[in-house]
Amino acid sequence: MTVDQPAIDFDREHIWHPYAAMPPAVAPFIVESAEGVRLRLADGRELIDGMSSWWSAIHGYNHPRLNGAIERQLRKMAHVMFGGLTHGPAIELARQLVEITPEPLERVFLADSGSVSVEVAIKMAIQYWHAAGRPRKQRLLTVRNGYHGDTFGAMAVCDPVNGMHSLFSGVLPQHLFAEAPEPLGRESGKERDLADMERLLDAHRDELAAVILEPVVQGAGGMRFYRADYLRELRRLCDRFEALLIFDEIATGFGRSGELFAADHAGVAPDIMTLGKALTGGYMTLAATLATVRVAETISSGAPGLFMHGPTFMGNPLACAVAGESIRLLLEGDWRGDVARIESALREGLSGLASLPQVADVRVLGAIGVVEMRRPVEMAWIQPRFVEEGVWVRPFGRLVYVMPPYVMDDADLAALTAAIRTVVRATNTQ
Repeated sequence: MTVDQPAIDFDREHIWHPYAAMPPAVAPFIVESAEGVRLRLADGRELIDGMSSWWSAIHGYNHPRLNGAIERQLRKMAHVMFGGLTHGPAIELARQLVEITPEPLERVFLADSGSVSVEVAIKMAIQYWHAAGRPRKQRLLTVRNGYHGDTFGAMAVCDPVNGMHSLFSGVLPQHLFAEAPEPLGRESGKERDLADMERLLDAHRDELAAVILEPVVQGAGGMRFYRADYLRELRRLCDRFEALLIFDEIATGFGRSGELFAADHAGVAPDIMTLGKALTGGYMTLAATLATVRVAETISSGAPGLFMHGPTFMGNPLACAVAGESIRLLLEGDWRGDVARIESALREGLSGLASLPQVADVRVLGAIGVVEMRRPVEMAWIQPRFVEEGVWVRPFGRLVYVMPPYVMDDADLAALTAAIRTVVRATNTQ
């Protein structure tokens, strides 16, 4: 096959890709098709996908059951407005989500993307307290090193110093940030990090609407793992100081951490939960924000008597249909065994890198593998280098990480980790 150079040139000059300059430092690679865990480039090369298309394609690509769900729904209708109307795929998806999420979460709001689901969660928390007669409770409390999305409300609860959005800090709502939970294996300061959270909850109890954080795994803010009992203790603190608790499970939901939801590691239920990414198996953009009956009924009983949010493509039938099929596919299979198998392969394949001088840490949890470098990676060098090794890995900052599709077999896992070993070792000589 030949590369369509005019197409690449047009893309580089006119299409703005995520977190990239114009034109980008590295021209994007054209994907012609995808099957299973492989991306087929326009030049004929095949890459083992270690990223699950930003953590979403948990069943791999071109799956016949997911294809079929889209095709069947397309023959009926591609879209219909959700205001005043409903449809079977949305009803079935909501039923599934209520069944599999922590028990108190019984009200489902369907949104467009992960960032929007966080916006919805924040608005729910603020509107809850307004309806409860405490309109001063409008601020959020979160922990450092967190990431919750790129829209303005979501950016405001991302880490303001080490996060990706620091240049917007002057125009964002000013929320509160507690010390991040100590990483797994370094829990010596666990009393200190909870003490900081308790201090802020106490000092700002009259203005805090909610605490929001990513349970057990902090994703794009640093790929940090922390102890589950932090969540149990945080639940008690939120109840004591009258703040809602929001769990952002956009990255961790649907088995990625080794439990169906990261909250399950602690046996804790939040008041509000956000879901996205793997919700549709990577097929279409869709997210959900779930709330307890208490949150929903309080909002609905106060002025203006309804929740103030309504995306145009909310509850899109195609997205709901494929999401429902993705959940059925996940629950019918041995997802827990597959995630444990991937975890074992990542531990074995990456462990030897910990002794390299350029590596600060290697950590694995569920189907997440992270190699933290001592210095930021050079994307213009490292991205093409991974492609040369036959894998798709998209590092950022100091992190070389993977979140493979659950269907990746042992041979491809071995090839993926071997490529990471090769490229990480080569960073010492670049």
